[in-house]
Amino acid sequence: MKRTRTSRSRALGVALATGSLALAGFVLAPGAAAVAPGEATTKADCGIYGSGGVTLTATQSGTSATITVTSSEITTPVAVEANTVESTLTMTKADGSTATFTGKSNPAMEAGGGVNSGPLAGTVASGDSLDHPGSLKLVVSGITVTCDSTEGLAPGPFVFD
Repeated sequence: MKRTRTSRSRALGVALATGSLALAGFVLAPGAAAVAPGEATTKADCGIYGSGGVTLTATQSGTSATITVTSSEITTPVAVEANTVESTLTMTKADGSTATFTGKSNPAMEAGGGVNSGPLAGTVASGDSLDHPGSLKLVVSGITVTCDSTEGLAPGPFVFD
């Protein structure tokens, strides 16, 4: 069968249309899971180590999630080397159970500088809603510091896809 200019043009048109549909499907495909809001604030009381505002930044990829905790109001009394703080963040789910995020990931912090811990890794399920009450346990050179949240997240709660 001899191809004519019209049949080649038609074949090219079909190929372009098929490729365009495939590209549109890729572009419009759902992205990675997300948590909303991505950032929230709360207040925490760390006993003799201070109290004040705390920012939590959350990310999600499927059932894996991370939360980073920072505060310029809660400070470290001594210099802390990078990746030496063992952190455990516990947050309450809407059903009353808890979710735990752990890690040993922190930047170097100078004496009197703000606390920064994370990202702390944890596992979530679609629909998990995390909020107050919560706590952050920090172990620095064998000394344990526990910070308890004193109010809910704003905006909040963290809701995972």
